[in-house]
Amino acid sequence: MTLSTTTQLELHRMMMLIRLFEEALEEMFSRGLLHGTMHLSIGQEATAAGACLALQKDDLITSTHRGHGHCLAKGAEPYKMFAELLGREDGYCRGRGGSMHIADLSNGNLGANGIVAGSLTISVGAALSFQMQKKDNIILCFFGDGAVNEGSFHEALNLASLWSLPVLFLCENNQYMMLKLFMKTYLILRIKFYRLGAQNLLKQLHIDIEDTQNLIETYTEQVMKLSIGKKKKTL
Repeated sequence: MTLSTTTQLELHRMMMLIRLFEEALEEMFSRGLLHGTMHLSIGQEATAAGACLALQKDDLITSTHRGHGHCLAKGAEPYKMFAELLGREDGYCRGRGGSMHIADLSNGNLGANGIVAGSLTISVGAALSFQMQKKDNIILCFFGDGAVNEGSFHEALNLASLWSLPVLFLCENNQYMMLKLFMKTYLILRIKFYRLGAQNLLKQLHIDIEDTQNLIETYTEQVMKLSIGKKKKTL
């Protein structure tokens, strides 16, 4: 699949929007204009932009504590996101959610999550709902490499595989679990994290986000397979 010029321009526009949005947030945070804390995803723009570009509007996503890019890529309005982060009533959650709890149900975003691995089990529940309603939609679950140390990671992957649920698990492996290098948290394994999903019989893919065309092609292929009921789910 060759990406059209229009698709390439939209991908670039979205990546630029995410980067500029977060750079503006960083400046606002340094000036003390934001309440609470926030976590940026600078450098990970292609993952959110490419993955969400492959989705339909009625497909769902679950996000992480670094969720600004996910929200924007799924169709959120920058104004309403800024309003939420500033604690304004016209924000997505009326100013009560802040950076780590933005949700935009109108565009299929079930919300960012301040709990590490919290989105994994939520995505499985949403996927089960799709299955019970016999819908063709899927749910895309974003999570970070640090989440694989949580029990929810293994529980979610096991149930998704056992029940053949329409969920696509996408790990943004930025190599660091907040402040600690991921590979230093495993004494014995010291292997690429995504192999941990093997016990759950999930198909596993490793994608370099710098190759944006391959990234979109891979996501689109997996989304199509899930939407037509392929049994093996993807990590």
